[in-house]
Amino acid sequence: MKSIILSGLDNVAVACQPILSGEALANGALAAEKIDQGHKVSIVPIKSGDEVVKYGQAIGRATQDIGVGQHVHSHNLAFFDDRLSAGGHAPPILATDEDKHRTFMGYRRPDGRAGTRNFIGILASVNCSTTVCRSIAEAANRLLLPDFPGVDGFVPIVHGQGCGMSNSGEGMRVLHRTLAGYARHPNFGGVLMIGLGCEVNQLLLYGQSQSKETKRHFNIQDAGGSRKSVEKALLILREIAAEVQALIREPISISEIIVALQCGGSDGLSGITANPALGVAVDLLAGSGGTAILSETSEIYGAEHLLAARAKSPEVSAKLYSLIEWWRGYAAKHEVSLDNNPSPGNKKGGLTTILEKSLGAVAKGGQSPLNAVYNYSEKVTEHGLVFMDTPGYDPVSATGQVAGGANVIAFTTGRGSCFGCRPTPSLKLASNSALYNSMTEDMDIDCGPIVTGGTTIQELGRDIFELIIETASGRKSKSEGFGYGDNEFVPWHLGAVL
Repeated sequence: MKSIILSGLDNVAVACQPILSGEALANGALAAEKIDQGHKVSIVPIKSGDEVVKYGQAIGRATQDIGVGQHVHSHNLAFFDDRLSAGGHAPPILATDEDKHRTFMGYRRPDGRAGTRNFIGILASVNCSTTVCRSIAEAANRLLLPDFPGVDGFVPIVHGQGCGMSNSGEGMRVLHRTLAGYARHPNFGGVLMIGLGCEVNQLLLYGQSQSKETKRHFNIQDAGGSRKSVEKALLILREIAAEVQALIREPISISEIIVALQCGGSDGLSGITANPALGVAVDLLAGSGGTAILSETSEIYGAEHLLAARAKSPEVSAKLYSLIEWWRGYAAKHEVSLDNNPSPGNKKGGLTTILEKSLGAVAKGGQSPLNAVYNYSEKVTEHGLVFMDTPGYDPVSATGQVAGGANVIAFTTGRGSCFGCRPTPSLKLASNSALYNSMTEDMDIDCGPIVTGGTTIQELGRDIFELIIETASGRKSKSEGFGYGDNEFVPWHLGAVL
């Protein structure tokens, strides 16, 4: 199968592999020129100004007449900002009774939540304590970790904010909510927070205590300097590690798995293979009582109507639409278009407009009802499919999801994004076999066989579902094996820098 037509309403096909001029397309027409994998080719004549349709939805307008078999991309297709009406949606893939009684081997925390890893975090309250936090984590992993095999590691959570900003307003609220989410994250058995001492973002805002709880804190200025802070931290971390070491995995219902859905470096096959296959896994997890967080608001733009159509209430739908309107205003305020979102790599892989990218991206959410909409880094309490407002930039988006409680990440890619997000394990799903074969050290699963006939979306979705459960139970992802995750904590920076 060299090309595929995704809907009976479409006027383009997608190349599943490179197509040469003169080769037959999915509808029997002939290609008029070479078409690269993931790119679009017209299957009927398209007049200038006509809508180009993929997934049964308009993805833009033709800027010139396009003949049958011609390449459809940035040179003859442009974004348009018309509002779309809601369409129907398929029923979700149903979880079996056996699925609903599945368990994973996780860590039960004192607050009742379930962890998939047993890390200890060293959290910086401000950019000024970043270097010390990194030094503490390096020393702890070198000097302490060998004595505590039950601890997965010491993780520095550092960032570039915390001072030079107002102590009120949305910027501080987002930073505080994000750091608080990491401080209570179930994948951390214990946390040590480090401040400088004079910053706006004071440690006392986080309610940390100096008792025998596994969350502790101090300021560098009070400790007497940088090296003394490292020495003091090692003594505290040894106590924390002794407590965390005693925790062991136990059977926990998969209804307590919270999966963050991400895509990065997408290509023209992402919305055909990896994203819908992940959507099947989401339906299975949601049907078993688990939770999946769809995010990246700027990358559902143009497809929000498909999510709103299956919102569980008018209030959920209205909140989703309000986020889209905020993003339209946000982009206009900064004199940019949301259609700037597709990156050069996205376009090289065959994606042309944000509408097309978004229609493929929402497939990660499967067909389950949309049960809730959350602000960035808010604690996720609803089960099933939920949405969190985040930018499309992967590190910022995933940081918000993890702060909200995600204990596993499933990340699709067509170009080859490399990503980790400690303390949460990140699975990488390759949209095509060429990528998987060239980057096997980074990719956890190959979704390419969907277009070569080696498997179906439903079969691969079941495989992803099983891999999520195995990963939650301790199986290391490829990104964990390499050591990704220390540099991907990037809270959304909102508000004035003063």
